[in-house]
Amino acid sequence: MKKIFYPRLAWMGIWKNKRLYIPYILAGMGMAMMFYIVAFLNTSEVLLSIPGGNILQEMMGMGLSVITVFSLLFLFYTNSFLNRRRKKEFGLYNILGMGKWNLARILVWESLISAGLSLAGGLVSGIVFSKFAELGMVNLLHGEITFLLTIGTKAVIETLKRFSVIFLLLLLCTLWQIHKASPMELLHSENAGEKPPRANWLLALAGAAILGTAYYMAVSIKEPVDAMLWFFVAVIMVILATYLLFIAGSVAICRLLQKNKNYYYKTNHFVSVSSMVYRMKRNGAGLASICILCTMVLVMVSGTACLYIGTEDGLRSRYPRNINLDISAGSPEFLESGTFDAVRELVRRTIEEQGALDAHGKLSDEKNTAEKGKTKAENILDYRTAEFAGYVDDGKIYTDDFGELAFQVRSYAKSWQIFVVPVEDYNDLMGADETLEPGEALLYTTKSEYEKDTVTLNGEKTLKIKKVVPDFVDNGVDAMQIIPSMYLFVPDLPEVISPLEELVTDRGTPVLGLHWIYGFDLDCKDEVQIQIQDQLHTALSQMLESAENSMGLAFSCEGAAKERAGFYGLYGGLFFLGILLGIVFVFAAVLIIYYKQISEGYEDQSRFEIMQKVGMTQKEVRQSINSQVLTVFFLPLFMAGVHLAFAFPLMQKMLLLFSLTNMKLIIGVTVVCFLIFALFYMLVYRITSRGYYHIVRSGAD
Repeated sequence: MKKIFYPRLAWMGIWKNKRLYIPYILAGMGMAMMFYIVAFLNTSEVLLSIPGGNILQEMMGMGLSVITVFSLLFLFYTNSFLNRRRKKEFGLYNILGMGKWNLARILVWESLISAGLSLAGGLVSGIVFSKFAELGMVNLLHGEITFLLTIGTKAVIETLKRFSVIFLLLLLCTLWQIHKASPMELLHSENAGEKPPRANWLLALAGAAILGTAYYMAVSIKEPVDAMLWFFVAVIMVILATYLLFIAGSVAICRLLQKNKNYYYKTNHFVSVSSMVYRMKRNGAGLASICILCTMVLVMVSGTACLYIGTEDGLRSRYPRNINLDISAGSPEFLESGTFDAVRELVRRTIEEQGALDAHGKLSDEKNTAEKGKTKAENILDYRTAEFAGYVDDGKIYTDDFGELAFQVRSYAKSWQIFVVPVEDYNDLMGADETLEPGEALLYTTKSEYEKDTVTLNGEKTLKIKKVVPDFVDNGVDAMQIIPSMYLFVPDLPEVISPLEELVTDRGTPVLGLHWIYGFDLDCKDEVQIQIQDQLHTALSQMLESAENSMGLAFSCEGAAKERAGFYGLYGGLFFLGILLGIVFVFAAVLIIYYKQISEGYEDQSRFEIMQKVGMTQKEVRQSINSQVLTVFFLPLFMAGVHLAFAFPLMQKMLLLFSLTNMKLIIGVTVVCFLIFALFYMLVYRITSRGYYHIVRSGAD
């Protein structure tokens, strides 16, 4: 009997406080389940066998660290609510003669039971749902689906190891709190913090000022690179301001409401405001945490959803055509050489073997071919360019090695990739008829704007911007870089780039890169496109390695079909990880709200009991409860919506760095994500308010 005394006492304590323990155990189960699912995907052989699966698994590895840290913080937070309610019970045990050692044994058994239930339930749920997660990832990667249910042994072991440590730390923290508290402190723990808090207007104003500064940064930053550099600074400022406003500002607002007699002296507001003003200083951090979690979910899910939905746009930006050839050399004569014709003939012969020629035996842009059933090549991309990186300052472009001034103005936010293209190539590609005089240029920029009407290259060659053109073909180099690109279309390419020909970098490589870009789309399946790409790569290698290659030509041959799996692996992995972490954060926010309402419900039992004895009806009790819950519950959602609205400009500019320029898509996905989240939030409100009312009513009856 003695052996089961403490386990039985622990189980009775859990069962009597099931309203608090069940959500706590469910929280542990949810965290363990999510961790197992991510760990399972991180080691899944099915995903590894799918093209792009290795990239996805790298994303999952990042998710493991995030979930571990968040699980530790979140379970500590929820455990604090649990301990606060149980301290009075432990104080009573202590006064009745049970020593701290006996309490410790009860707590050890309670911890073992709750940890065991959490880990067992989490692993079972994780094993079941891991297959659905794997099927979802296979679908995202467009792989072949298998329905064999497997158990990730490594994932099980890793989950047990990490969460055993987390629950051990929770137990040690609880034991330390019990050890240092006296029996009277334990008995009166629920009344801690009941002194009327003072409204700290200085902290409230500081929070408003910090938040206003962060909002101004978000809407005023114009350059995508600046947005990336300042994003995390703005995030930290918003988090700090949110906590200050909810802790200090909420108390100040409650004080203002109390001074408003028309509002305060109403039955449904009097009790709710008077009770909130005592708790806001303590619970403001909880409301701020809910607001931050909601904002994180909205930004993360909407951002990753935009990336995944816009995968094809990003793929097209990186690979402007189905097959993309880039031939480069170190000599300007290369741009005028006859190599182009030889390569075009090589492409023609290679595609002919795959049946990709039209009825005339040539590459054609026409939509229909006379010979039906043959693969068609179309949308030819053919132009020359000279490219280099530089720092743009006051209308002047400096390369890495242009004296001391280049280093003085060196700033990552001022870095640009410059492409100089003959105007005749621009006209051929865009179907235009632009003419330029010597010293003039057309301008096109990506990711940023250039506001000067002249541009000076290397301090020597000044070009007057005759016109800013609205569009140009996508460039794979621009899609790979986060810095903006500047296209200069000039009448005489060799003459414009002559000041840059002799410059070299610190590594001894030329600053200037000379390229001929040739690409085309194919009207055939991905498998055929990959075959054509491989044959072209082999043929070009043999051609350029021959003795006739006197200019030291180099080349790259890339294809969208071959790289599509990698793109879906990256963006699909980010999207899936965003969904998983979003679920974790939503779960955390819901439980924080639940614990707040339940703990406050127990605290308000006596208040509403007294108010009913002096004449408050059940209807008025419900109205007062609705007033309090609505105020506390929807304030974080409202602030999260405001945060999201001001974060949108930064988010849009950061997505631009991923070559996602579809503004309608970004706005639509963000709005839909917020509406879905708000609907879910309202459902949680209904459940939470019923639980709060049930507790208050049971105490008043």
